[in-house]
Amino acid sequence: MQKYTALTLAILGASGLTACSTTPATSVAEPVSKAQQLAQKYIIVDTHIDVPYRLHKDWEDVSVATKRGEFDYPRAIQGGLNAPFMSIYIPASYERNGGGYQLANQLIDNMEALVGRSPGKFAMAHDSKDVLAQFGSGKVSLALGMENGTPIEGKLENLQHFYQRGIRYITLAHSESNHIADSSYDIRRKWRGLSPFGKELVTAMNNIGMMIDISHVSDEAFYQTVALSKAPVIASHSSLRSYTPGFERNMDDDMIKALAKNGGVVQINFGSSFVTAMANQYGALRKAAAKQAGVADDDAFELAFRKKHPYPFATLDTVLDHIDHVVKLVGIDYVGIGSDYDGVGDSLPVGLKDVSTYPNLIDGLLKRGYSETDIEKILSGNLLRVWRAVEQYALAQSL
Repeated sequence: MQKYTALTLAILGASGLTACSTTPATSVAEPVSKAQQLAQKYIIVDTHIDVPYRLHKDWEDVSVATKRGEFDYPRAIQGGLNAPFMSIYIPASYERNGGGYQLANQLIDNMEALVGRSPGKFAMAHDSKDVLAQFGSGKVSLALGMENGTPIEGKLENLQHFYQRGIRYITLAHSESNHIADSSYDIRRKWRGLSPFGKELVTAMNNIGMMIDISHVSDEAFYQTVALSKAPVIASHSSLRSYTPGFERNMDDDMIKALAKNGGVVQINFGSSFVTAMANQYGALRKAAAKQAGVADDDAFELAFRKKHPYPFATLDTVLDHIDHVVKLVGIDYVGIGSDYDGVGDSLPVGLKDVSTYPNLIDGLLKRGYSETDIEKILSGNLLRVWRAVEQYALAQSL
């Protein structure tokens, strides 16, 4: 059973949560051979892996085994990962200070250079047909998603530019509101949803064949987006608010129903703070302790605090609970994987620590009674359905 310190329990009580809000820790067995076979048999699409920005800040050669991070080629092959969406992440500060367009192009350049250096291991995937064609080749197909629409800079010609460079979804905003949409993290709701340009951008993205990602945006921006979009939208790396009360970054049940009605898909984020209330409150717990001690909440304090109050990691079962919830609420066709590997720091669940561990997820799904057909939909089928629908809508507009 997971242990909780007195301080942790006090914070939970103050926030209206309880220790039973999260699934008790369980040991994770080695995946059975059936799960390993299915990981290799079916395409695995993970819609959010933060490799580009990780390498921009701290370069490593991910074509070979690396000492840091959660993604490299050997581990991807081991886990059966065929088609990760590499996140072209633009920090929110670039909206204020400029330079987002340049950074986005640099990160795309870096992914193309990775393919150029290791053409036997990686290939760019510019559409859903590329993913299917490259499956079984031994290559990891690199699709691109832009996390934060700041580089669009209010210009539809920039949307065209980034489409030509391979971007196939845009997360409209990130940790602060931008010129497109309000952020779920930003208490200043300048636009009360989408900006006038944001509404124009939704239509333009439909018409060009680019998926719209509503992870990170405010609830108002979400509902406006699904009302405007003529094609299915995605939540590329979000989990469920029913497990993290008050955390607007996640989706509540009404939003999941609206997303399913739109034909879209929620790609479950693996980060512990996204899937358990305990981990979600941990940062507030640490900040409160620093304030009480009269010291800065810096790296040194965080290290000391974590030794005294261990981080309440989620488990494989907790992530599976989120998948189960979506399936019970709206059906098997509207859930997938958006792990946020390389993007959530040291907060990944027990049993899902890097891209080699997808067989653990598959093993858990098998034990919960999911069929192979269901598992294939979760691993890639649902996302590929949405991607194809977006492509087909754009094609119809061009005829």
